[in-house]
Amino acid sequence: MIHAHLDAESVGRIRLAISPVNEAVWWLRYAVSGGRHPVFGDPGAAARWALRRPDVRLVAQCLSVPGGPTYMPDLLTPKPAVGPARRTFTEQVQAIGGTPPEEAAFQVCEMRFLNGPVPGDVLDAVESGTFAERAANGLREFWQDAVADGWCGLKSVLDADLAARAAELATYGVGHVLRSLHSDVTWADGCLTVRKNYDETVRFQGAEVVLSPMAASWPRVSVQVGVPGNAVLGYPATGIGAAADRPRRPAVSRLLGRSRAALLGDLAAPRTTGELAARHRLAPATVSYHLGVLHRSGLVLRERDRNVVLYRRSAEGDALLGG
Repeated sequence: MIHAHLDAESVGRIRLAISPVNEAVWWLRYAVSGGRHPVFGDPGAAARWALRRPDVRLVAQCLSVPGGPTYMPDLLTPKPAVGPARRTFTEQVQAIGGTPPEEAAFQVCEMRFLNGPVPGDVLDAVESGTFAERAANGLREFWQDAVADGWCGLKSVLDADLAARAAELATYGVGHVLRSLHSDVTWADGCLTVRKNYDETVRFQGAEVVLSPMAASWPRVSVQVGVPGNAVLGYPATGIGAAADRPRRPAVSRLLGRSRAALLGDLAAPRTTGELAARHRLAPATVSYHLGVLHRSGLVLRERDRNVVLYRRSAEGDALLGG
């Protein structure tokens, strides 16, 4: 069990925010472990392709995987700063890159690997003082390769959860919100308790706690409270849960809807998001969202040509249309 005791000032500083970097870290965790998300399934070929990048592999080696250590270095998931959401990812990556070398060494070598054998390239990065900078770059690269295209649609679900929680906070108070996050989270007598398979007790005095709706870690609770200044409680976003309650259906069911089917049909030749938006008179963000779904379904392939990203139908997409 994790027990976080919050004084009155800390309770007053609880706030809600989306954490894009935390989403990226969890998607990378699926990619490196070969796991599947309960709702979205396989993380996709682009996520696995990104593992070819040295800095992405560096981060991947420090993540927890099923059957392995449960600790992931907190420096990889800094709390979202106060301010416009459009700046959050950039600010989080900058925070990662600015981690002092000695703190990175402690979290990676002593906490993640428990003073045991550390992978050679990870140890080299730690000893040279470049781990934090390379980790920031690795997450930036993974985001661009595997997350960015589908972020618009996913963020809309997370934003809806935030709006609902904010309304509950205004109507019923912070205690109600804390008690409604997840069955593994309880709130009583100033103590936030999270059910986990290890024990930890912390005391917050005038510290900030960020509550963050999560899609990638759904349906679990993601918690980091070891450092009060970087406390984040990730809870399953409500909209993701509603999707999981529906019967699982084959990939073709994801194509229901005229726009997505039309885009798939137009990808016999490689095209960019901008081209497709113009050809189908859709907003670029809408096209990006639909392409993200098609890509995660394995129906389209994505490749980079210099400064542009091209999409084309996969063999599975051809077979689906042919069938």
